[in-house]
Amino acid sequence: MADIREIKMRMRTIADTEKITKAMYMISSSKMQKARAELDRTRPHFDALNNEIKRIFRSRSKINSPYMYPADGSHDLPGAYAYIVVTSDKGLAGYYNHAIIKEFESQMTDHESRYFMVGDYGCKYCDAQNIPYEDDFRYSADNPTMRRARLMADHILDEYDEGRISKIFLIYTDLENGIVQKAKTVRLLPFHRREFMDPNEKESVKFDFHPSPEVVLENIVRSYVAEYLYSALVDSYCCEQGARMNAMDEADRNAAELMNTLRLEYNHARQGKITREITEISSGARALRKKKGDMANGR
Repeated sequence: MADIREIKMRMRTIADTEKITKAMYMISSSKMQKARAELDRTRPHFDALNNEIKRIFRSRSKINSPYMYPADGSHDLPGAYAYIVVTSDKGLAGYYNHAIIKEFESQMTDHESRYFMVGDYGCKYCDAQNIPYEDDFRYSADNPTMRRARLMADHILDEYDEGRISKIFLIYTDLENGIVQKAKTVRLLPFHRREFMDPNEKESVKFDFHPSPEVVLENIVRSYVAEYLYSALVDSYCCEQGARMNAMDEADRNAAELMNTLRLEYNHARQGKITREITEISSGARALRKKKGDMANGR
């Protein structure tokens, strides 16, 4: 049976750990609520940009733009493919990072690729696996902001506009229905017309764009990509905080179970010690009575 002092020390350690996990749970909850509120404030502008792109595609049957797939419908484009991978800066987030790394690995092919990592966890993974990534594209995943998303969009679009990459993919964690987390890969560029077409729209709607739909689309793209990135960063950040909350909640439950086990063990050890002390006292008293009896009988 374990020593009582050792059990009490373990119980104090677990109690201190519970304080930390509860605090981390509350912090993650606060961060997630703040991030979601900020995203909701920018959502109307993103929806407006998305609708504007729909109008462009609905108004013209043919648009020649570097941001669209070629007119011949070919999808296997020459040049490197860019992958923006969003992980976290820290651990203790349960399955969150493992899921995004698994999705990242599933996208690795023989095609020439360039990797743009967001978050320290992804960088450390690439370093450990000797996977080259863009060292000048290192952004924190913590507390995402629109300014950071614009810097990322400008960086990646400069590479795209100069022909150094032909496709841009984003690997992040989506908070589906506000509850379920899912690591997914989406293509940011080039656009495909059907992604913006309304299946219920039977006739093209005529709009006038000045100086041309291509120029309007070019001006919209940077804002669209920046806001899509921001949305993905916030979704990933919320998923990270949610995963951390679940991990801390699970740690609390495990700590409570362990604490109950230690309390039982402590009570048994304490009861055993008291029993031994009573037995020793009783044995000593019996021995003393026997000794006095022997002395009284002259033995």
